[in-house]
Formats: sequence, C-alpha cells, structure tokens
Amino acid sequence: MYTLYFKIAIRYLLKNKLYSVINILGLSIGVASFILIMVYVNYERSYDSFDGSEDVYRVYMDYKQGDTFVPGDAQTYNLTGPTIKNKFPEVLEQVRLYKFDEVVFTYNNKIFKEKDGALADPSYFDIFKYPLLKGDLNSVLQEPNTIVLTQNLATKLFRDENPIGKDIVAFSAGNEVLLRVTGIMNNVPKTTHMKTNFLISYATIHTWDTFGNYYREPNWNQNHFFTYFKVDKNTNIDALKSKIIAWDFQGNFRERHNIESLEDIHLYSNKPYEAEVNGSAVRVKFLTAIAIVILVLAWLNYINLSTTKSLERTKEVGIRKVAGAQRAQLGIQSVIESMILNFGAILLAICISIFVLSIYNKATGSELALTVETIKQLSPVIAIVILAILLVSLYPAWVLSSYSPSKALKGKIRASANGLHIRKGLIITQFLATIVLVMSTIVITKQINHLQNQPLGTSLNNIIAFSGELLTKKDAVLEKKYEVMKNEIMKLPYVTHVVTSNTFPGDGFGNLSSSVGITYPDGTQDDHNVNYSYEVNNPEYFEMMDMKFVAGSTFLPNHKEKNQQVVINEKMAQMIGISNPKEGVGKKIKFWNEEWNITGIVKNYHHFGLKASVIPIIIRYSKVDNYMLVKFDTTITSASGYTQAITQIENVWKQTFPESTFDYTFVDKQFDAQYDDDRQFNKVFRAFTILAICIAALGLFGLTSYTCVQRKKEIGIRKVNGASIFKILKLLNIDFIKWIGIAFVIAIPIAWYAMNSWLENFAVKTTISWWIFVLAGIVTLVITLLTVSWKSFVAASGNPVNVLRDE
Repeated sequence: MYTLYFKIAIRYLLKNKLYSVINILGLSIGVASFILIMVYVNYERSYDSFDGSEDVYRVYMDYKQGDTFVPGDAQTYNLTGPTIKNKFPEVLEQVRLYKFDEVVFTYNNKIFKEKDGALADPSYFDIFKYPLLKGDLNSVLQEPNTIVLTQNLATKLFRDENPIGKDIVAFSAGNEVLLRVTGIMNNVPKTTHMKTNFLISYATIHTWDTFGNYYREPNWNQNHFFTYFKVDKNTNIDALKSKIIAWDFQGNFRERHNIESLEDIHLYSNKPYEAEVNGSAVRVKFLTAIAIVILVLAWLNYINLSTTKSLERTKEVGIRKVAGAQRAQLGIQSVIESMILNFGAILLAICISIFVLSIYNKATGSELALTVETIKQLSPVIAIVILAILLVSLYPAWVLSSYSPSKALKGKIRASANGLHIRKGLIITQFLATIVLVMSTIVITKQINHLQNQPLGTSLNNIIAFSGELLTKKDAVLEKKYEVMKNEIMKLPYVTHVVTSNTFPGDGFGNLSSSVGITYPDGTQDDHNVNYSYEVNNPEYFEMMDMKFVAGSTFLPNHKEKNQQVVINEKMAQMIGISNPKEGVGKKIKFWNEEWNITGIVKNYHHFGLKASVIPIIIRYSKVDNYMLVKFDTTITSASGYTQAITQIENVWKQTFPESTFDYTFVDKQFDAQYDDDRQFNKVFRAFTILAICIAALGLFGLTSYTCVQRKKEIGIRKVNGASIFKILKLLNIDFIKWIGIAFVIAIPIAWYAMNSWLENFAVKTTISWWIFVLAGIVTLVITLLTVSWKSFVAASGNPVNVLRDE
C-alpha cells in the first residue's frame, strides 16, 4: 500500500511541476543556508577541543582599576605555572609556553623562516593531547637545545630524511642556537588558538642568548608566558578559581591571577597579548540566529504553499472520500508527498553546500567541510531538523484530510477563521524576519564604512615596515651597519623618511611594553592603571606618522638626558593629571625605577584600530631595530612603482646584511586588516539576508496564490461591475501592506536591540539612525509589492466569464 502512496505522490509532484520546483527550491535554499552557517558555527565552537580538553584551563592576569579588577594580560609570569601546581593539589600538571613571533632555521645551507612556535615545558604532551609520531613522549622536551617538529615542518626541512637526531640552527633576535630534533608530532589542527609548528624545550632558555636573566630566573617581573594547567576530573572548578583569585602572590595588591577554560578562549577571550586574534561569540550567535530564521522561513513558505495548493485539490479529496478513503489514508498520502519534497530538498541542499564550501575554502584558505565528523558533531541539530520536518509535514496533511466530501464536491470549501489567522501570523512572521535582517544589514554596513572613514590621529599611507632576521650575532659593528643602511636608503628616489621602531599602529600588542605603577609629575604614585609604551630611535617618527603635537616637540638629540626622553599622548597626559598640555612639557614621570622627561604631548591616535578605545601610551627615545619604517613620497601611484622602490631597498638591505631574511608589510594595509573579520561577517550576513528575502518572496507568492484562488469569484463579479485592474490590484495588495505595517512596528525594537548589542563590541561606533528603519520598511514594501503584484495582475486581468460560468 505504501508503494502505491509513493507512486501517487511522485505522479502528483511531476504533474504540478511549478508547485514542486518552488517548494523544493525554497526548502533547499533554506536548508543549504542552515547547513553552511552551522558548519561555520561548529568550526568556531570546535576550537581547542581534544581528548581531555574540558579539564584544561589557562591562567591570565587581572589588573586593578580603581576599586575593581578587570581582565588584563593573557600572559603570566614564569613562576605562575610551577607555583600553582605546587600550591593547589587539584592541579595535576602545568605547562609554560613562550611564543615566538618568528624563528629562522638553517639546515644544509638553506634558510627556512617559520612562525607559530614556542618554548615548552616537558609536560606539554601531558596537557595537549597531540599525537607524537616519532620520539619518546617522556623525554622529547627534557634536555636543553632540543626541538620537536610537526610533520609538515619536518618534511619541509628534511624532505625524505629521518629527522630524529639531526641538528638544525635556529636564529631569533640575531642570536643563534644549535638544536637537535628529538621528536615529530602530528600537525596541530587549525582549530586551536595556539598555532604550533615547532616546540623548543623550555630548558633552552638557559643556553640561548636571545633570553636574558630576567627570563631565565624564576620571578614575578616579566609576564611573557602562556600558562596552562590540567585538573582532576572531580575538581570543583569554581572553588579552585576562587582560591586562585584570592591567592596573594608576593603581596602584589595591584594584580591577581585568574583562570578560564581552554575551550572558551577562542570565542570569549579577547585580552591584550593573546596568542592570535580571537573569534567572536557575538558573531557566532548572530549567524546561528540567521540560520534558524532562514530555515523557519523556508518551512513557513512550505506550509503556506501546501495549504494554498490544498484548496485546488478539494474535489480530488471529495472523490477519494466518497470512494471510501479514510482520513488517515489521505493524511498518510499528504505526509509522503511532504517527505519526498523535504528530503529531496535536503539532498539538493547538501549538494549546494558542498559546492559552496569548496568555493569558500579556495577563496579564504579555510578548511570548512561537510565531513562525517562534522555530521556527528551536528547530530543533535540534525535530529531537531528532522523532527521539525515531520511536524511541518503534518499540518498540510491535517488540513487536506479534514475537508468535508460534500462541500468539496460542490466547490464550497472556504478557509476557516482560525486557518486565516494562522496564515496571516505566518506571513507577518516572514515580514518581521525580513525587516529585521534588512535593518541589521544596513547597520552592519554603515558601521564598517564608519570605521574605514574615521580619522585615526595618524597617517599610515605610503609607509612600509621592513624587518628581517640577521643570521649574525648582534654587536656594535652591526649597529653602525644599520646607520649606514639607513643613510643609503635615504638616498633612494621616492624615500622621504627612514625610522626604526619596535612597533607601529596596527601591529598589535605583541611589541608593546606594559606595566602597572607610575609616579606622576606631582609625586602621586599610581598603582592601579596599566600604561603601554614602545620605542623609536628617530625624532622624525612623529613627522613621518603625521602625529600632531598639542604641546612641546619631538625628542631632542642633544638633550642631556637623551635616552630618558618620552613623548606621551593626550590620554596619558590626562591620566597622570596634566590638564594643560603646555604645563606638562619638561615634567618628569617615573616608571621601571627610572625618571623620564616629557618632551612633547601628541594628539590621541588609535594604535589598535577603532574597535578599541584610545589607550594611554608612552613613546620612548631609544635604540631599537625591530622594524625599519620607510615612507615614500606621493609621486608613487602604481603597484609597479612600489615594487621597484621596495626592490631597491631590498638590494641595499642584502648588501648590508647578506646573511639575513627580508620581509615587509604596508602599514596601512596591516592596520586595515583588523577589520577583515568584520567585513567578512558583513558579506556573509548580507548574502544570507538576500537568501532570506528570496525565501520570503516565495512565501508571498504562495499566499498571493491562495488569496487569488479564494477570491476569484469576487474578482470576477467586481470586473463585471466595472472595476479596473488597478482597483483590483489595490484590493488584493492592501492586506499585505497592513501586514508589513504590523511587522514593521514589531521589528523596530527587535532590530534596535540586536544591533545595539553588536555595536557594543566597538569603541567607535555609528549611530542607529531613524532612516535605517524607514529604508528597511521601504525595501520590504517594494519587494512585497513586486512579488504579489505579478500574481495579482494575472488574476485581475483574467476573463470573468471563466470563473462565473458555474453560477
């Protein structure tokens, strides 16, 4: 019998091709959108998830601001991990990681530059359960001057050779060390906040000249280490957290230790000195919401279209019932038709998802995939979706099987008041979702444009930051070579400034120094606020960066305290109690047990972009060579011009330091890259909003069809009595306009709340203007009228004789 049901369902769907195509298309778009978003959401939520990861926690610092503590640095002290392990019995093991920005390796006269590596305690593999392919798990990181490579890096360095026991040379900050390969580990997945290509034994800190005594000796002075620990499964983590927070280390009342779950770091931790730029829980929540909205819209469309179509099948139902068909049989028949449509749409949606994911991965370098593992992880969501499909399939079946056979055969079936209310509610819900999405898209786009067009307080155009690892130990001769190289670069055409610095705007926290504790010019001791500083070696830095002085001037090369000069920004001046900038020039501040002379105060500028507030910052006059900043004049206008100029600088660099690497970045592009994730989010949100609008349009088409079928005789009578097509269009469209109005009123507070919450992630944010709501309403109204008017026009322009002949 079920085979017969299946055959009848297939015949019906093939006979009604337009109905089938619209339904399958709407459902497949909705399901595909849901799958794509949930694959991304699952990817973001899968960070740092491995066997035992739920028992791993990271330690971070809180700093006291006023009377309260706020989350501070993601890094801690070299004493933090061992002390926590010894002090708290719940802690089974700890590991410290000192993360390298970059290390250069040489092997067989070949140079390999690698990022994402760290010094690590031997306990690393006890906490991070990444498989070791070669080597002894208990000893690979025990001895100094040993290194563990990932499989990819081992292949890159040694090709087909067996790496175990081989020696390679590593360079960092101009200092070299000979390392022996003791292990090969599996490639660390991309879904970790601590990307790792190599691990150097922590004991190497005592043999590598890159590290001074303040790194080597256990102390509470230098917080440059990521600290993780593993707890017993039965640990009361809230109680342990309270004890760690209350722990008084070295009597320091200005800061404290705190902990967070390893699995929460990627989405919920956004602290200074993070290992990488984190994800966003807010973004994930927004995308999850839009995935659910799109899927629900697709199902609402299906219900509307199915119930609309059921009115055209009333006589079929009547004949079947007269012939002896039971209501249950008619319901089963309808459910089978629904299941064929829904699961056909799911198959098509899976194909669409796989195709779109491959394109997305190629364009972005991502590794999103619809794998068996992904399906397992999403199994609870899939189960809910399947259950929802069954429920959605039951409503049209219930409507279709409930028709009275006598009324059905006489053509007197009319929608009940409850049915009309349900359909009106469904369509208002579609309008509501559409308006909210349109409003949100406008606000997100407006915010991204706002960030890009705001003044930064500095000019980064035409500035290139050069750097390289010198494969020679630094000494006084090298310092002279730097001066010679700078002079040679200044002779090149197009070059206007050459400055060395240890960071620049947009470079992140990594090369900034931070400290708590500063003595103001009036002698006030501040032990609460964090201040950040960095070094430059040339007074022309401020002219190069177009930083404007509100008082004083740049560094004075002939000043009696040449190496104790600082320039501060307005925010720093305000923090240390200088209300009149001119009175602050020449004053002294004290930090790091040294006095510093303020030579000038510059206007506030955004060192970290407009997502963060302006920070109090100190710029110190000092010898430094992390980056060489070169500014070109405005006569270079083409990519080829920049390429030629950069090539000339590289030649000078290589002539000066033949044994070195060479890298460069455009400062303005690196600064602008901070908004890449937000721009990507904007594109994704906009794309899925368009898809949601398309799905809603299909739903409008279904309801319009329903309305025209219900009112076809009324339309015929009105036409016979002289009503124009325009009046009939107005009659048919007026209800939709009312529903849009109701949805619009409800959508305004929902959209405002959602977007206001999203904007809280930005220090500099746009306003949610009134015109955004008006524009969203107009866009929705236009889309609605264009969608419904076509079907309404067909009904209004038909021959009334055809619909009135049976009266």
